[in-house]
Amino acid sequence: MVESIARVRHIRVTPQKARRVIELIRGKQAHEALAILKFAPQGASEPVYKLVASAIANARVKADSTNSFLDERDLYVSRVFVDEGTTLKRFQPRAQGRAFRINKRTSHITVVLATPDEAEVAATSKKASK
Repeated sequence: MVESIARVRHIRVTPQKARRVIELIRGKQAHEALAILKFAPQGASEPVYKLVASAIANARVKADSTNSFLDERDLYVSRVFVDEGTTLKRFQPRAQGRAFRINKRTSHITVVLATPDEAEVAATSKKASK
């Protein structure tokens, strides 16, 4: 019934490292995903934790605005993905006047939470369109 989206853009985490973290939570319940991220040792787990918490809050606000009931325990991570953001290019001085380029990569992370009935509606509409 409710689908909420949360995005963070230009976060200073490389996409490869962020993808390692989001693989831990894909398809899990939202509160279970928060518990996993809270104790994950990776540095990218903190911004992803905040993003999932923001998506839960967005679902709550969306449900309140439409006057519908939302049980937060029903929310699960239906989609989560990381896109590559802009790359900050920096130069490190090296021997004999040379320069070494350092790429500081950024990521765009998107989390979509949904309730199970929302997923069933989306699945049936995809089958109907085929």
